[in-house]
Amino acid sequence: MPVPRSPHRAKLSAALGRAFAALSLCLIATTAHAEKPRALTIRDAQLEPIAWNALDGWSDDNQAAAYAAFAESCKAILRADRKARHARPMLDGLYHACMHLRGGKVDDTQARAYFEANFRPVRIAPLDANQGFLTGYYEAVFEGSRVATADFTVPMYRAPASLAVAGGKRVAQFPSSGAKVGRLVGKRKVVPFYDRTSIEEGALAGRGLEICYVKSPVDAFFAQIQGSARVRLPDGHLLRLNYDAHNGLPYYPVGRDLIDRGIIDKEAMSMDRIRDWMNANPDEGKALRRKNRSFVFFRETGLAEHEEPVGAQGVPLTTGRSIAVDKNRHVYGTPFWIEAELPIESEKPETRFRRLMIAQDTGSAIVGPARADIYFGAGEDIGSVAGRIKQNGRFVMLVPRALAPVATVHVPLPRARPDDIAPATPVSTTTP
Repeated sequence: MPVPRSPHRAKLSAALGRAFAALSLCLIATTAHAEKPRALTIRDAQLEPIAWNALDGWSDDNQAAAYAAFAESCKAILRADRKARHARPMLDGLYHACMHLRGGKVDDTQARAYFEANFRPVRIAPLDANQGFLTGYYEAVFEGSRVATADFTVPMYRAPASLAVAGGKRVAQFPSSGAKVGRLVGKRKVVPFYDRTSIEEGALAGRGLEICYVKSPVDAFFAQIQGSARVRLPDGHLLRLNYDAHNGLPYYPVGRDLIDRGIIDKEAMSMDRIRDWMNANPDEGKALRRKNRSFVFFRETGLAEHEEPVGAQGVPLTTGRSIAVDKNRHVYGTPFWIEAELPIESEKPETRFRRLMIAQDTGSAIVGPARADIYFGAGEDIGSVAGRIKQNGRFVMLVPRALAPVATVHVPLPRARPDDIAPATPVSTTTP
């Protein structure tokens, strides 16, 4: 007959179990990082290793949500081959960190322990500034039709077969990739593709490229800026569109144009203000849109209504946890701790934002080492919030312990408290 366990013995056993689990996690991390760390440098960035207690609000965040988003990124990271990992130290470091994910759900304490065991915090800022810059984006929602009607006249196009990268290879590319994208002529020659004006005036009409039609050219324009859209068809069916490719021409910031011309004050600038101005001034709005010669093509995804759009990493985005970053400087899946005061609950930047985010997307306007576009979800109300985000923020990149960030400070970063300082490890400046 088994001897009943005393409550004291049960408590002691549970405590020992927790201690052993924590020790195992530390041993895993130590073993993983026993090899000499690879150097990590980020172009045009100043880097400063700091201590975990320098992250304001770190112990209060919902780390389990960030862990779940990171686990999605790991599905893509773990598919990277040895050659790709060798070329990008950050990718290799993330690969090894992903190998230590535990299966199933974790709570905030377990998630926090995982990040602290496998990463080190490194403050990152542009060379000429102390902070980075934040904006927001969302998934647009509007009505549409599979066929052109009196109400729905503006086409949303899929990519034509003639769209190609230099060399004749047809692949979807983001504007920030640096690839030469254009129109394929013959077997190998690539010439500039049609610009927005040519496409809006019918350069692609009648080729069967129309996925659907929407009511307003302003709606179509903003769907292209956001990179995805939900289109509600007359029969109630929801059509999900996602970024597929672009025409290879540079993005033009229409908001900056309106600020420079004194039409909208910088402090009042938002996507809602741009949209309202374009709707109120259709001819001037058309002229402004056409200054942005870049044009985005979509693909139909087949996603269900409850599913999130897929980002550039190829994994579903997570509302409030996914960010778009500069893919020429950062590797998808990199965690970033961000501290800012944002206009989320009102139009004033008073909402305290202290959150671990995961880099899972990119965009043509997202350029720089400390630049992020926060994904807020879907819907016009959400769009209003996303559209007014344009604040500075403090960026801390979580660097896998398999890497040694080389500390490079070109202008003074915010003065650290004595207990902020992490043991110095040298850090430099090339693409990760």
